[in-house]
Amino acid sequence: MSDEDLEIDTDDLKRRMEGAMASLKQEFLSLRTGRAAASMLDPVTVDAYGTQTPINQVGTVNVPEPRMLTVNIWDKSLVGKVEKALRESGLGINPVVDGTIIRLPIPELNEERRKELTKVAAQYAEHARVAVRNVRRDGMDQLKRAKSNGMSEDDHKLWSAEVQELTDAYIAKIDEVLESKQAEIMQV
Repeated sequence: MSDEDLEIDTDDLKRRMEGAMASLKQEFLSLRTGRAAASMLDPVTVDAYGTQTPINQVGTVNVPEPRMLTVNIWDKSLVGKVEKALRESGLGINPVVDGTIIRLPIPELNEERRKELTKVAAQYAEHARVAVRNVRRDGMDQLKRAKSNGMSEDDHKLWSAEVQELTDAYIAKIDEVLESKQAEIMQV
């Protein structure tokens, strides 16, 4: 067995943990903080033409004012479905239909809604932590296989420590990003 077979691909583990971070940051963009952002509508999908389709693929999303979003629907037959998807999205936005344009006034966040959003942010962060831990588990499984294939005890401990160090670093990054997002949400 060559030394290469006994090594763990930490670059792959880093890439996968970085993917969990990128996903978390994308989810955080969908949390509104009192200002309109087109990315708020990214997680909302519409039942269009028999499949779940992101809103930005059935219409143009614009931010004409700091506290207003508009969605210009390209197909008139989808206006009702888009309105329904927006109402049921949990974003706390009340859509106003004007022909093929749906206006989304962004209400001022009250204290209760801010606290709810910080809990949602914490849930997103926990999902990211779980993803990072799953990557860690995969790395540890690779180590077990390598050990059974002849990896020395010292190398196994060294690699285990490296995988754990990587995991701890990404968990700390997730906590840091969560803290700043919660502070941003609670800011009045």
